[in-house]
Amino acid sequence: MITPPSSVRRSERSRRAILRSALDLCTERGYGHVTIEAIAADAGVSKKTIYRWWPSKGAVLLEAFTDALIDATPFVDTGDIGADLRTHVAGAVKLLSVPPFGPAYAGILSELHHDDRLARQLREQLVDPRVEEAIGRLRSAQDQGQIPPGADLPLAVEMLYGPVYYRHVLRKPVQDEETIATLVDHVLRSLRAPGY
Repeated sequence: MITPPSSVRRSERSRRAILRSALDLCTERGYGHVTIEAIAADAGVSKKTIYRWWPSKGAVLLEAFTDALIDATPFVDTGDIGADLRTHVAGAVKLLSVPPFGPAYAGILSELHHDDRLARQLREQLVDPRVEEAIGRLRSAQDQGQIPPGADLPLAVEMLYGPVYYRHVLRKPVQDEETIATLVDHVLRSLRAPGY
């Protein structure tokens, strides 16, 4: 086994420390009170190190959130699109409902109208790839005959995620298991999938 150079190991350690510190500080202080200076001090790195990798605190928190979201909400294919979507949405709801991820993502969303670069990064790094994965899972269900040909899959994805983000942004109570099941059933019925 080849061991990476010590500078690579140090860089990865620093990167992880920065991401963890950003999330911790966001939970403790709230997004608006987190600064690059505070992240650097907490992570034990220089501001220059942070700016070498990210242009803003929003970008730091976006990377931390993206890593967590991908891990917490995989798109599985058990052959049952309803069950798979319920599992996926439940994972997203759970992640958005707990610190540090919920507050961090709410803070990122609050910056989008003021920071075009962050808005572009959010779309390119998180939203667009996740939407494509969701459409891919729905296409697989189409291939299995669970969703009819010609169904508007991008619209179905918007219908699935819209209520989750609506509740998150407006700080309404999170969906419970029954509400998630109802949401998924409504989306699948709208596609006129057999059995729904």
